[in-house]
Amino acid sequence: MTKYTVDNSHSHIGFQVKHMMVSKVKGSFESYTAEVEAADLADLTTAKISFAIDVASINTKSEDRDNHLKSPDFFDTENYGEIKFQSTSITGSGSDYEVTGDLTIKGVTKPVTFDVTYNGKGTNPWGVEVYGFEGETKLNREDFGLTWNAALETGGVLVGKDIKIDVEFELNPQA
Repeated sequence: MTKYTVDNSHSHIGFQVKHMMVSKVKGSFESYTAEVEAADLADLTTAKISFAIDVASINTKSEDRDNHLKSPDFFDTENYGEIKFQSTSITGSGSDYEVTGDLTIKGVTKPVTFDVTYNGKGTNPWGVEVYGFEGETKLNREDFGLTWNAALETGGVLVGKDIKIDVEFELNPQA
């Protein structure tokens, strides 16, 4: 088994949620770590995958909104500073996989499945092989204790329940 780490300068963890029932707010987490251990990354079914996100690194391009998301109304970063994922099973072949694992947000752990695409392998200018993957999943934020909302005068709510999470990782063999 070979260990791989994420190249943060060529990777991304993002999310989007409905805002006021008519548009989407998109954001990302700027600080995270990921580790993959696999016999062969061209066959992701041999892998063990984990990642941890520093929730305080949230960025939605609005400082006021980011501060609200860090508060006890949402993530409560003082008490729950990390979001964690640990794979439990991986199925698929070729370039299409389903990575199922335990996702922990705000102290609540639930199984989620990411639809993952293997984008291939290349060699960087320094002669190191790199592997590219992208994945996405959808979850109900209320299942993880993120229940704050506000009713709108016109009907509906300020923040949607469904969150789309997208992950893009470029992996390098661990030095």
